[in-house]
Amino acid sequence: MKKTILILCSILIVFTAKSQELNCKVTVNANAINSQQVTDRQVFTDMQTSITEFMNNRRWTNDIFSQEERIKCNLIITLLKSPQQNSFSGNAQFQVIRPVYGTSYETVVFSYVDRSFNFSFAPEDRQMVFNEQTFSNNLTSILATYALVALTIDYDTFSKLGGNPFLQRAFNVSNLAANTGLPGWQQGEDQRNRYWLIENLQNQQLLTFREGLYYYHRVALDNFTNDPAEGRKQTLAFLSTIKAIQTQKPTSVLLNSFFDAKSQELVNMFSEATKEDKEKAFQLLASIDPGKTELYRKLSK
Repeated sequence: MKKTILILCSILIVFTAKSQELNCKVTVNANAINSQQVTDRQVFTDMQTSITEFMNNRRWTNDIFSQEERIKCNLIITLLKSPQQNSFSGNAQFQVIRPVYGTSYETVVFSYVDRSFNFSFAPEDRQMVFNEQTFSNNLTSILATYALVALTIDYDTFSKLGGNPFLQRAFNVSNLAANTGLPGWQQGEDQRNRYWLIENLQNQQLLTFREGLYYYHRVALDNFTNDPAEGRKQTLAFLSTIKAIQTQKPTSVLLNSFFDAKSQELVNMFSEATKEDKEKAFQLLASIDPGKTELYRKLSK
């Protein structure tokens, strides 16, 4: 009997270890908030722990992930103010990271800066309650949106539009939050906010960008060691696609986030290309992402 219980416990432990999908490193930086605003700084430690547990211990899909398959993420929260007790505001950077097949290299797939990271957090909120069908509070809605976007982007890199089921759920979460009127979720705000992030991911004009994520990561990067010429060819085709999209969506947060994540990687990819391919890459990159022209100019030297 005891042996049977041990076996069942072992199975449960293995299953639990394989249930969660995210491996998110969370950092809460509250250096800008002084002791006059918050007297007990233990709240920031509790906050970081609670957010980490929310992202990593919750099961977001029915798929089974081993420990090494969990999707790496970085969430860096910078708190700037505490306007009233248990209320905080600042910004956050969220990154999704993917291994490249057959190498030790990890690529940042997605890098997003959220300029409206405003929420409430009290000691009793340490155990975060969340239901996708209702709005509980701003913090859990923001975190759930990040988690579902991470799944959308990651699945898109392994199969064309593979993240669609998670994107629909992210839209539902963001739509419920938008109905509250809270900042960061509204259409009429900053075009890089969470509303526009979800809108871009769903927008039919940007569908070829999401399809391109598959070709760039699964076809170009995963096979780059074996066939760099083909990888560069696929990447140039993807950049041409992005340029065409940009004429229709010049302020797209999705495109901006891509180049925030990929600019140095793209320079590295073409650093040993033919002179012709270097020049093609430079012309495309400088045209699409002019803010980083000096970085891309390395390819034209």
